[in-house]
Amino acid sequence: MTLGTWIGFTAFLIAIYILWRIKQALLMIFAAVVLATALNRLTRQFQRLKLPRSLAVFLSISLFFLGIIIGFLLVVPPLINQLEQLAKQVPAGLEQGLKLLNLLIDYLRTDLNGPLREYLSEVSRDLRQIRIEQIIQQAQALSNQLIGGFGVVVGTTVEGLVSILLILVLTMMLLADPQAYRRSSLQLIPAFYRRRMNHILDTCEIALGRWLIGALLNMICVTLLTVIGLWILRVPLIFANAILAGLLNLIPNIGPAVSVIPPMAIALLDSPWKATLVVMLYIIIQQIETAVIMPSLMAYQVSLLPAITLLAQGFFLTFFGFGGLVLAFPLAVVGQVLIKEILIRDILDIWDNPPPLKPVADQPSLLTSETLPEHNPRNNHQ
Repeated sequence: MTLGTWIGFTAFLIAIYILWRIKQALLMIFAAVVLATALNRLTRQFQRLKLPRSLAVFLSISLFFLGIIIGFLLVVPPLINQLEQLAKQVPAGLEQGLKLLNLLIDYLRTDLNGPLREYLSEVSRDLRQIRIEQIIQQAQALSNQLIGGFGVVVGTTVEGLVSILLILVLTMMLLADPQAYRRSSLQLIPAFYRRRMNHILDTCEIALGRWLIGALLNMICVTLLTVIGLWILRVPLIFANAILAGLLNLIPNIGPAVSVIPPMAIALLDSPWKATLVVMLYIIIQQIETAVIMPSLMAYQVSLLPAITLLAQGFFLTFFGFGGLVLAFPLAVVGQVLIKEILIRDILDIWDNPPPLKPVADQPSLLTSETLPEHNPRNNHQ
């Protein structure tokens, strides 16, 4: 390798190390770009009403913060109140559950003989020796240990609030004059590739916009279905749980599983059967979303295979933490566009002089060059 090659390779490694060190800052910038893209679409709708850009930006930001405040007031205080009631009724619920389990074991023992009956008798004796007060004391000891790390939790919370504030400020800056920031970013690209990169950025913006519209419509449908289902089951806090389900639905695979926990816990205040019905309701809603809602909104969705989405969630969760999990889908959308436009179209599709394929066996097979038609990738660009 020449000296220039070594210098280039060293510079590449240094750049990778720097990007790794500032990965959280890069994630915050990306979150601001996604949020600015969403608000910019709303701003353009206001501009179509002959409003000046500054007033349109102000109205978009005002509506955004108003929605956050209303959603917070609808979801957080009622859920905290219900969860406090649930915590007070946990001992009675555990005691009732142990009684039902003992009755079930006694019923099964009457029809069994031999070692299995003796085993069930032993299990029944152990269950009768369980004291709910001991469980509560152990839970209190665990909570005291958690409270001991309160300082760490507060520090993490403050850090998260500061990050959110920085994202909001950066979003407003990007929204005020997005073209100026784009022109400045393009100056970092070699001159011969700037026009092409500007087109790629337009493609990324279109893909993000399509995802945002599809995700918003999908969220509205899930929220309405949750409202109807919880109203039929007579579960308290219908709108709070429905809004929470709609918001968490933005996180594929994991969000819907988390959203069922609050209504299921609240339903336990009435009966275990109602909690089971709540779980079944959320499963049905997810099936309706997969079979009906998603195909109907496919015109607005970006095509991503389910396995790719799941792998992207695992990768970005490992790389960026919880923020990467929340932004996994838009990150995957932008990554798909960049791979398609830069790696495939600009590099692989115009690759010159490919090496000749050699057969791997004496007899022709599906993997040998004799079964592959000759193809010149340059023909795609003529």
